[in-house]
Amino acid sequence: MRIGILGSGLMGGKLGTIFARAGHEVVFSYSKTKGKLERLARDAGSRASAGSPAEAARDADALLLAVHWSRVDDVLKQAGNLSGKVIVSCSLPMNAKDTALVVAHTSSGAEQLAKKIPKARVISAFSTVPSEVLFSVFESANRAARPNLVYCGDDTKAKKVAAQLITDAGFDPVDAGPLRIARFIEPFTLLVGQLAYEGPRGPALAYRFEWFDERG
Repeated sequence: MRIGILGSGLMGGKLGTIFARAGHEVVFSYSKTKGKLERLARDAGSRASAGSPAEAARDADALLLAVHWSRVDDVLKQAGNLSGKVIVSCSLPMNAKDTALVVAHTSSGAEQLAKKIPKARVISAFSTVPSEVLFSVFESANRAARPNLVYCGDDTKAKKVAAQLITDAGFDPVDAGPLRIARFIEPFTLLVGQLAYEGPRGPALAYRFEWFDERG
């Protein structure tokens, strides 16, 4: 697939690198400096390049939205027409100080994003793991018990695209349902962040759900 990365921070940089190393064509975009995008592309390998948000969106099979909530409107404007595009968002609706969700309980950042770009197909994914664990999970993708990663969305085909990217990144995708379930996923992300950054064992944290047969 051709994947456009909207955001050059830790999540965008690492996931874009992983997607490129997994065999996808990746375009990194949206940084204060072109040099940073070029470094990301160079480090990610021959399948990666640097460009503008519009160039990243052009002909993309999917876009990863990985910017701070305060920058969502700006990057969407720069990306241009996103009608029909699959938008995989890991952008949480956090306040400027990253201390609290500004959208919660009766809606979610993912739902608000879908309202901003109603003709796009929005999926919420990748927000529930810290960036520090991404390379470790990808590099150990062949192990039998992969960590889970939850995602949600309303479009069946877009969810298949997201599930493939989740699998390619080394996780076992868990379909949590329609996009409104992001109302639960986004606060769960804050729990993961609490454990990762305030807990004693460090931020390289992933999770796995286990289902047990009633018969034991």
